[in-house]
Amino acid sequence: MQENKRPNLLELKDICYSYHSLQGETNALSHISFGASLGEFLAVVGPSGCGKSTLLSIIAGLLEPESGTVSIQNPDGSMRRPRVGYMLQRDHLFEWRSVYRNVILGLEINHMLTEERLEGVNRLLKDYDLEKFREKRPSELSGGMRQRAALIRTLALEPELLLLDEPFSALDYQTRLTVSADICRLIRRTGKTVILITHDLAEAISLSDRVIVLSPRPARVKKELPIRLTLTDDSPLAARNAPEFSDYFNVLWKELNYESK
Repeated sequence: MQENKRPNLLELKDICYSYHSLQGETNALSHISFGASLGEFLAVVGPSGCGKSTLLSIIAGLLEPESGTVSIQNPDGSMRRPRVGYMLQRDHLFEWRSVYRNVILGLEINHMLTEERLEGVNRLLKDYDLEKFREKRPSELSGGMRQRAALIRTLALEPELLLLDEPFSALDYQTRLTVSADICRLIRRTGKTVILITHDLAEAISLSDRVIVLSPRPARVKKELPIRLTLTDDSPLAARNAPEFSDYFNVLWKELNYESK
């Protein structure tokens, strides 16, 4: 992946967050700091339950941190929160709606069914090889096709920041390899800033420009690992054969399986 020297779209500084219940307080995030550059594909890995999804919710503005700041610097110089697209582990497609009516749902809800945006949806259906399935029901699609439909629904709103919370985890291994490679190739073509949560270290290395490693809960940033692969074929599948791939994998594996004292 190529080095990204563009300015940050967002910067997290000393983010802390805890969950409170009748049983007490659970510290989830502890002084998390990192940035995401314009057009960067960033992967976040960490042990199960360390607070990765909580972190995405804070970035999306769904949760407020207890302390720390999320700073925004848009290309136009404004400090407004960028339009965020949030793709979850499950596709959440509605069976009573066709594929086409599922992918325009966000536009319907936000009263954005303009001719220009619908033309954009049609282009996405074509790019993601779903055009001939537009009138099918979700149950008639494969798992990979359903995830493509869910992504189109997210991209239809033209987000500036795309948050992906393990979007391929429900797929079988072979389908996951193909779908994640195809989808991320198409996402990269848009130049959007992406933050991907994943448990799959190979996926993180092959898809991203940089990997953030979180510690067990309360999560803190243990390591930031820029990914620089020498490739003749710049694709996520080819990335797994790059000479540097195994070294990056070993570094991440050690970070996740060794807790510093």
